[in-house]
Amino acid sequence: MTERLFYEDSYIDTFQAAVLECQPDGEQYRVVLDKTAFFPEGGGQYSDTGVLGTAKVVDVQEKGGVIYHMTEEAIPLGACVTGRIDWQQRFMKMQQHTGEHIVSGLVHTAFGYNNVGFHLGSMDCTMDFNGEITKEELLEIEQKANEILVRNLEVQVTYPSKDELESLEYRSKIEIEGQVRIVTIPGCDVCACCAPHVRCTGEIGQIKLTNVQRYKGGVRVTMLCGFRALADYNRKLQAARRISAALCAKEDETAEAVVHLQEECTDLKRTIGRLQRELLGYKVKEVPPEEEAVCLFEPDLDGEAPRLLMNLVLDAGHLLCAVFFGGNDGNYRYVIGSKSLNLREMVRDLNETFNGRGGGKPEMVQGSLLGDENELRVWMKEKARILGHE
Repeated sequence: MTERLFYEDSYIDTFQAAVLECQPDGEQYRVVLDKTAFFPEGGGQYSDTGVLGTAKVVDVQEKGGVIYHMTEEAIPLGACVTGRIDWQQRFMKMQQHTGEHIVSGLVHTAFGYNNVGFHLGSMDCTMDFNGEITKEELLEIEQKANEILVRNLEVQVTYPSKDELESLEYRSKIEIEGQVRIVTIPGCDVCACCAPHVRCTGEIGQIKLTNVQRYKGGVRVTMLCGFRALADYNRKLQAARRISAALCAKEDETAEAVVHLQEECTDLKRTIGRLQRELLGYKVKEVPPEEEAVCLFEPDLDGEAPRLLMNLVLDAGHLLCAVFFGGNDGNYRYVIGSKSLNLREMVRDLNETFNGRGGGKPEMVQGSLLGDENELRVWMKEKARILGHE
């Protein structure tokens, strides 16, 4: 079995060890040492990374008591190698994992819920609880968690005997064989855990619970601790400052400014809609009353405007109206309507002739095609003439 230096001291970031095995594994190498400070993947968090000598360690796995270091280059068998873990990454994970103990302990005490899932990802940390927690209750948990940080409590690691375990109340998500490692935060949490933790709660810095959502009959809580929480705050602060500058509003008044802007946009949309209807009305008046098949090309129309224009033309008494819009490089979208003709057969011929696609109801069809304006006008008028005499 590999000797686990991270059990002796979570703060060991440099160590020396003997290489017991080095085997090719695809494009990488699988290295076994007599001892290691690299924590393997497990318990919901990804492994440590770093270097062994000059070989980069990209992953660490444990199987059957042996810890395997995946490196990018081979290391001579029997060599004494210096290992250095990525301490910034390790300490960040220690902050997150210890923060998880605090939050899970507080949730268990307040609601009796168990942590049934934990994932320490590359961006945030999630905890799954088997019961409902509201956003208001989560704020209370967050407040209490940060109060525990301020108290700078010692994070205690013990290895109780089998008899001591029988009388000890502690959290554990799995059945554990052999020696059980207990992590205790006085007055907050007692939990079986194998991962590295900070020595005192104050080293976590801060705990921020950023989200809670329903998940598998309970809730999933998203958490950021320490430097991750600080980085998240800085990102959001920069975003708030940009929004503040764009709205000409104080940073703590941007929400009210956005509401005001939304109201202005709603008013403008109403005004634009009214003016657009008036403009379309003028366009309809320009259509000769005797023209049965009306074919209009309006490249600047979008949204509901093409359909509105079509209906206005039909309401004016015309047999058929086709509105083509868009038109970049001959790529048109279309909407065609008639109150008396069945347009389904016509639209099939239209799509076949002009490499289009679309369809709809007998009284209205829509789609897109590729064609020339003059050719489309001629085709539509001829087709309307044929349909009108059937």
